[in-house]
Amino acid sequence: MLNRSECLKRFFILLILMAVAIPAIVSAASAVQVADPNGANTGTALNVPAAIPGQPTQEEMANAVGHNIVSINIMWTLLAGFLVMFMQAGFAMVETGFCRAKNAAHTVTMNLLVYPLGLLGFFLTGFAIMFGGIGPLATLGGYPGLNNEFTISLLGHNFGLFGMTGFALIGTYDVAVFAMFLFQAVFMDTAATIPTGALAERWKFASFCIMSFMVGAVIYPVFGNWVWGGGWLAQLGVNFGLGHGHVDFAGSSVVHMTGGVIGLVGAWLIGPRIGKYNKDGSSNAIVGHSIPMAVIGTFILAFGWFGFNAGSTLAGTDLRIAVVAVNTMLASMTGAVVAVAWMWAVRSKKPDPGMACNGMLAGLVAITAPCAFVNQVAACVIGLVAGVLVVEAVFLFERKVRIDDPVGAISVHGVNGAWGCLALGLFADGTYGFGWNGVPGAVTGLFYGDASQFVAQFIGVLTNFIAVGLMAFIIYKVISLIVPMRVSPETEIGGLDVPEMGCPGYVGDQPETTSGRSQP
Repeated sequence: MLNRSECLKRFFILLILMAVAIPAIVSAASAVQVADPNGANTGTALNVPAAIPGQPTQEEMANAVGHNIVSINIMWTLLAGFLVMFMQAGFAMVETGFCRAKNAAHTVTMNLLVYPLGLLGFFLTGFAIMFGGIGPLATLGGYPGLNNEFTISLLGHNFGLFGMTGFALIGTYDVAVFAMFLFQAVFMDTAATIPTGALAERWKFASFCIMSFMVGAVIYPVFGNWVWGGGWLAQLGVNFGLGHGHVDFAGSSVVHMTGGVIGLVGAWLIGPRIGKYNKDGSSNAIVGHSIPMAVIGTFILAFGWFGFNAGSTLAGTDLRIAVVAVNTMLASMTGAVVAVAWMWAVRSKKPDPGMACNGMLAGLVAITAPCAFVNQVAACVIGLVAGVLVVEAVFLFERKVRIDDPVGAISVHGVNGAWGCLALGLFADGTYGFGWNGVPGAVTGLFYGDASQFVAQFIGVLTNFIAVGLMAFIIYKVISLIVPMRVSPETEIGGLDVPEMGCPGYVGDQPETTSGRSQP
């Protein structure tokens, strides 16, 4: 006779297997998708007239040039996506290093499985919800098939809510769509990974699995549609004259703040780790087992971030990628230096290496939204503010709000994701973004004459906090009806590795450190 826990586990595994099998069955049962001779960019070259050797016509030369431009853009988008995918290794090392040795296998396995689980959800429903109504993919060949957005009409304006084309990529057999899918899927993975740090060292693995799937299937794509899929936040400019609508070049709100808010709600619901707080409310430092691992992971993330930000042009032919890359580097520099200086001079009198990592990451998160729209001085200022914010946010959440976040994910991604979007509304200098979201002119912030852009940025940040927070709360609560959200006290005290994963992260005894790192 199977107990309740074993039945739930088998039921969940069955759901995953069905989710994988259904798209394959549907695809096999449907007609074979073929190249569209009327213009679909399936990569078959049906639309490129054969050139006569040595005698190219003007039309043939124009076709060749156009084909090369699209090829460069697709190659750039894919290469950037590969870089972003490699960031998962950085997240795995940072989070595992900041956690205790007794939980290393559990933490690193969450970072491994969040990728395929979130990707499965994004493949089945997420991509369609997010981009099913985006319209032609101009830089990737102009594929027109993603044109079915569910909208409602209010106050004489149309408000896009979610897309309805491309579930399991069925009916979208095109190189532009596939390139777009890969690039956006790895962005989703970043958002889904952030909660694994905020809930580390006490999150039950089965609960984590379901939530990771739901982030890719529902939470991330809904807000993503509103900003990047042509939804209502992107249309604040066209509909209400608020700048160019909510603008987020590479994901400070869409990716990082979304992950941070999901992590915040989860950490609040699951509660602090055993031993984190004393009876008088004071907090204890629970030190990670490998700062070198966390530092190496941080460098991997910083490297991948060049793909994250510069790749968001979706065009290797957009020379603004040089500005984006330099701004990304500068913000990470000032974020790390200022975080160390702030800890050293103000908070702990020591140059905390863990906070140096989080400072660099905070600068990267903050510059992600405005990286294409600001100059180098603004990039440094944005990173500088992020370096202070991440330190103060960690102390605020742990000591005042009493939210236990083992790796500082909420402060790095949530707080600085919000700051990055607001910074765009302040520092965008009007040199880039002409016609963004259908609004004439370039994107310009408050300090350069357009206060309405800052308003649009604020509305987007507030919407993220409310909408993503509410979706996360509901889904966490539903999951808790299926499987417990938290491991037992005995498992938490002894370590999650063997009870949850069936194997230790390391062979041999690993002494648990309880002091040494100057984090609150």
